[in-house]
Amino acid sequence: METVAAAFFFAAVVLSAVGGSPVTLTLERAFPSNDGVELSELRARDSLRHRRMLQSTNYVVDFPVKGTFDPSQVGLYYTKVKLGTPPREFYVQIDTGSDVLWVSCGSCNGCPQTSGLQIQLNYFDPRSSSTSSLISCSDRRCRSGVQTSDASCSSQNNQCTYTFQYGDGSGTSGYYVSDLMHFAGIFEGTLTTNSSASVVFGCSILQTGDLTKSERAVDGIFGFGQQGMSVISQLSLQGIAPRVFSHCLKGDNSGGGVLVLGEIVEPNIVYSPLVQSQPHYNLNLQSISVNGQIVPIAPAVFATSNNRGTIVDSGTTLAYLAEEAYNPFVNAITALVPQSVRSVLSRGNQCYLITTSSNVDIFPQVSLNFAGGASLVLRPQDYLMQQNYIGEGSVWCIGFQRIPGQSITILGDLVLKDKIFVYDLAGQRIGWANYDCSLPVNVSASAGRGRSEFVDAGELSGSSSLRAGLHMLINTLFLALFMHITLIL
Repeated sequence: METVAAAFFFAAVVLSAVGGSPVTLTLERAFPSNDGVELSELRARDSLRHRRMLQSTNYVVDFPVKGTFDPSQVGLYYTKVKLGTPPREFYVQIDTGSDVLWVSCGSCNGCPQTSGLQIQLNYFDPRSSSTSSLISCSDRRCRSGVQTSDASCSSQNNQCTYTFQYGDGSGTSGYYVSDLMHFAGIFEGTLTTNSSASVVFGCSILQTGDLTKSERAVDGIFGFGQQGMSVISQLSLQGIAPRVFSHCLKGDNSGGGVLVLGEIVEPNIVYSPLVQSQPHYNLNLQSISVNGQIVPIAPAVFATSNNRGTIVDSGTTLAYLAEEAYNPFVNAITALVPQSVRSVLSRGNQCYLITTSSNVDIFPQVSLNFAGGASLVLRPQDYLMQQNYIGEGSVWCIGFQRIPGQSITILGDLVLKDKIFVYDLAGQRIGWANYDCSLPVNVSASAGRGRSEFVDAGELSGSSSLRAGLHMLINTLFLALFMHITLIL
């Protein structure tokens, strides 16, 4: 689940269509930029998330980030989905660390009544939907969920249920239902608004801990994991969407971007294979370069094992390095900083004071080198965060942090922003490319092949219809010019 996540949030309608078309969600920033927010507050936001990620995976592992309770400093991802007949709208947090979509249901014990996000909370009632049905223990989807710890069964009533417990003591329990999810999307250049598909999702009747608090309350959680109970897997099985999703997060103060259930197509995307049999999106980080020079870090530091490895997590605000890699990384950057920049420590963070006449481009370029020859190139803005101003200078601090006593590396929004990221679950790989996320993206409904659509944040158009329109316009202008010349002659 995503209790408290990153500096962006989803405020969008799920977009899909029949025949394997892209599913698209737009992004907006929930709260102001992180500029000026203390790193200690951002670390606190991420700390709970990482404790949960490092626990046993006998249940669904969660990516929430516990932050301060000040909504002007805490952001999260959420989107709007329509469920049931007649359809009702629910705001659900986006969580790449779990598989299940669940929403609060009527007679829920502990479910919040109001939200500090200024959204209207709703409750799903299976009895009020003409297309709703309960999932029994004998249902193949329930049996699949039991195998991945996403579901459990009660021998008393033959009902498929779930209980998700989290590291801070919060949790949720409920039962599974099957009902229609309603989509809007594009197919062969045509915008469709009345598509729907039957999906299995959770009906929460008990919430505890942080989930009961109204400051950041939403209607439920939208799991984006890889297992069979995830909506991505269900829609793929029905031929509605491919097993791939992509996002592009804007890094400027306005925030926003786009999330696509489909593959963003961009010529410069490089891919690295996912580490197999992991509960998260793990990649094999092999080395780190600063200005082209490999930082002296033993490769074993990044090897994937229990509580070790590199995770791509769009719900983490900052970025975290394995403890053994942190000091060599910071020292390599500091060694290349110009003498005009003063190195300072601020609350335990490595920071730099630069004059107003300078900018962060004077800092070195960093490259994270992954298996398959794919490198994630970071500009200074991708690893530094501006904290405050002192006189005529500004203080910039390294946004990479370390988790004391832990050997895990987590790549959060600090390094993911201003880039296309493609999660190709079918091909078991993740790809990325630098991109201006305020521009439209080209999306394919089939990973690695097939026709594509142009998708903008909040605006859709089919590539074929767009090109056809331009072709028709050119032909019309040419015909008019030809007739005009003919009449003159």
